[in-house]
Amino acid sequence: MSSVLVLSDSEFSSEVLAASQPVLVYFWATWCGPCRLMSPAVEAVARQYADQLKVVKMEIDPNPETVAQYKVEGVPALRLFQNGQVIESTEGAINRQKLEGLLAAHL
Repeated sequence: MSSVLVLSDSEFSSEVLAASQPVLVYFWATWCGPCRLMSPAVEAVARQYADQLKVVKMEIDPNPETVAQYKVEGVPALRLFQNGQVIESTEGAINRQKLEGLLAAHL
């Protein structure tokens, strides 16, 4: 079972902006090859940091409002939120070590 919650535009505010803990949002697309490479790393950090971090993913095509609001220009993309604000942002595929490094600076 996946430890990554799948979100839509309508759930974004309650699940991400109102969250009491940091939230990593993974923006992806079914047609995105690099997204398929990065998904296992996202799943791994979701399990590894389950007690300190909420991990969610949003498919970009059916969720244009959130994609536009957070200026997602390419996928895969990550946005790390804390207290309703983006505190870290990256676009393009990164490996698990870089992802862990990005998170370690904030957790």
